[in-house]
Amino acid sequence: MNAIAQVLESRKRDLGGFEVRRILPYGGGRMVGPFIFLDHMGPVAFTAGQGIDVRPHPHVCLATVTYLFEGEIEHRDSLGVVQTIKPGDVNWMTAGNGIVHSERTGAALRASGHRLHGLQSWVALPQTDEETDPSFHHFSAKELPSRDGDGVRLRLIAGVAFGLRSPVRVFSEMFYAAASLDGNAAIDLPAEHAERAAYVVDGAIEVEGRTFGEGTLLLFTEGESVRLRATMASRVALLGGAPLEGRRHIWWNFVASSPERIERAKRDWVDGKFAKVPGETEFIPLPTT
Repeated sequence: MNAIAQVLESRKRDLGGFEVRRILPYGGGRMVGPFIFLDHMGPVAFTAGQGIDVRPHPHVCLATVTYLFEGEIEHRDSLGVVQTIKPGDVNWMTAGNGIVHSERTGAALRASGHRLHGLQSWVALPQTDEETDPSFHHFSAKELPSRDGDGVRLRLIAGVAFGLRSPVRVFSEMFYAAASLDGNAAIDLPAEHAERAAYVVDGAIEVEGRTFGEGTLLLFTEGESVRLRATMASRVALLGGAPLEGRRHIWWNFVASSPERIERAKRDWVDGKFAKVPGETEFIPLPTT
């Protein structure tokens, strides 16, 4: 059986002057394990005075996961958390029954100019945890388990894989890792997870004699052995896990197991019922389409 089940190419999306590559969702909201959303930010070089300004916006029934290769982002949320994330760190924000946050370039970095490169993903929550209280957790790069050998440097962002366990609290069976490979180095993908995928951040990898470049997501057949070999110095994100029970609906920044929950979140945002981000007066209005 072919180990490659599907090949997807990322699509460019403009987020108000800042372009990203949208990888998930695809095909009407198809997920990889609990992962329902994945954006590739950059790499982009900002000149002095420039940066990102994602105004306060709401989430429900999901967790956001931010991981950077370059640059910094300043996170602020309605819990009062202010946290700067740097390369190799993880920001895990559980929205649960509702949270609001902003993501901006800090003043010092904005003044000097900088580069930004990273991944933003959303993990849908099991039905029993969708309405959990919101929370935020930050883990520095040194707190995350890693391994280095045979031309492969791997950091486990969340979950369990490669004989490692991340300290990041997760709500369902999953794994999420960032790997850098030297040219001709190889890595075997763990087989214990039902759904598995690899996203080529940069460089190129070969699987079963086929070569795939930057911006490509590979989905793999359950139970099949998978070996990724880098044809040049490359970076890949490895992710997946067990599928959640039932379908998840996604609209704008909302994810839920029922359309009715999303409709309620929409009304609550319009009616100003979400908590505010301290010190922030701007917000992103609910889209009209």
